[in-house]
Amino acid sequence: MARLVRWTALTAAAALLTAGCSGGSSDEDKDDGGRSSAAPSAAAPSGVPKALASQTLDWARCKGTDEAPAPDGDWQCATLEAPLDWSDPDGETIDLALIRSRASGDDRIGSLLFNFGGPGGSGVSMMPSYADTVSSLHQRYDLVSWDPRGVAASEGVRCRTDGAIEAAESVDSTPDTPAEEQAYLKDAANFGKGCEKAAGKLMEHVSTTDTARDMDLMRHVLGDEKLHYFGISYGTELGGVYAHLFPQHVGRVILDAVVDPDADTMGHAENQARGFQRALDDYLESTGQEPGQGSRKIAGLLERLDAEPLPTSSPGRKLTQTLAFTGIVLPLYSESGWPALTSALEAAEKGDGSELLALADGYNERDPSGRYGTTTHSQRVISCLDDKQRPTVEETKKLLPRFEKVSPVFGAFLGWDTAGWCHDWPVAGQHETPEVSAPGAAPILVVGNTGDPATPYEGARRMADELGKDVGVVLTWKGEGHGAYGSGSDCVDSAVDAYLLKGTVPKDGKVCS
Repeated sequence: MARLVRWTALTAAAALLTAGCSGGSSDEDKDDGGRSSAAPSAAAPSGVPKALASQTLDWARCKGTDEAPAPDGDWQCATLEAPLDWSDPDGETIDLALIRSRASGDDRIGSLLFNFGGPGGSGVSMMPSYADTVSSLHQRYDLVSWDPRGVAASEGVRCRTDGAIEAAESVDSTPDTPAEEQAYLKDAANFGKGCEKAAGKLMEHVSTTDTARDMDLMRHVLGDEKLHYFGISYGTELGGVYAHLFPQHVGRVILDAVVDPDADTMGHAENQARGFQRALDDYLESTGQEPGQGSRKIAGLLERLDAEPLPTSSPGRKLTQTLAFTGIVLPLYSESGWPALTSALEAAEKGDGSELLALADGYNERDPSGRYGTTTHSQRVISCLDDKQRPTVEETKKLLPRFEKVSPVFGAFLGWDTAGWCHDWPVAGQHETPEVSAPGAAPILVVGNTGDPATPYEGARRMADELGKDVGVVLTWKGEGHGAYGSGSDCVDSAVDAYLLKGTVPKDGKVCS
């Protein structure tokens, strides 16, 4: 089963460059600055056992691993204890890995919690690399992130071995024959079985709702009356769910690169087909190509690869149609990746698949030694617990012409993904669409980018409408790439900074060009 596009916050290539840390500590590494030992003073979440509500975080310098060295700077790590099952808060618990860097100035507002998306992205790994982007916010906020339950250092799930992952890359993600369909669905079912074996009872307790409840416990233990939060991509859905559950605790909340809360499984796939095709059209126009003609040329390349994969410089590996598709997707996440896409496509047309394979490896978190990251594993376990819909092959086939009309390049891949992603999943999904209405919450700034490929712009307005009147406030950027803040718009950055630092809410509908 190929990991086709879901709701990844930042490019996997960027994630490969980030420094990570574990939540471990030792006495000689303690450096809490006198803050971590204070008992939480904020309003405790209702129904939380006293032992969990009164816990203090034992902050210490982060420890690295062989794969991820400790980050540079004053980063500290700690472990938060939360209920495994929020319906039984007095039962078993789970450890969640946190990371922070304390506010650099004296006029501290509180903690600013970040979720970078996925689902399945590691905040512990990503936060240090994002600190420069939010340096203006760091003056007044402790920068805080965490690995959500089921992710990385928070009992992360690995559903199959590196060898099995690489072998699965040969499975055709747009099957054309009954035999290919059978292989596609068998691989999907095997992935689910591997996740069930690896995750055990955790498999039923990694939903977005579970994580939102973790966030409220985190807010309290960090000592904040209100949750100040910066959610990107899937992190916007998480932020919306939190606001619905705890509107009274909503502080200053930014939702950037917004997931459409009204879209079901099929709707998300169609949205992304439209979003990535829109980004591809913009890319093609930037290179002087007519979008329709350029898309047909790329679709033709993918069709040829379906019949005959290209050789690469990587021993024993070829560029398959699925890997080529993944390699095309990655550089569309950021306009800065467009030159790499041009070079890779030109090389592929000349018969060399090496550059597209390298881009695909970046997306799939494959390092030169053949080891793969586990973001896609956590992503699938979380999203298949969230998503109630299980489209059948027959339902998918009926909609394929519609998907292919929306996007001749991405439509078939994203259409088939709906049938395979949660096929024969061992745990039932919880809802068709998330509940994000938050009447009574403080204003939430919803930032949409008109050129966003993964979370198309239309989702921002829908999120604001669902949050409710006087809650959702839309800020639009006419730009390219996944996410707006820190992407080159002084207008966006200044509006977000004014909101987070001064509480100044921009006019709903403000546009930055």
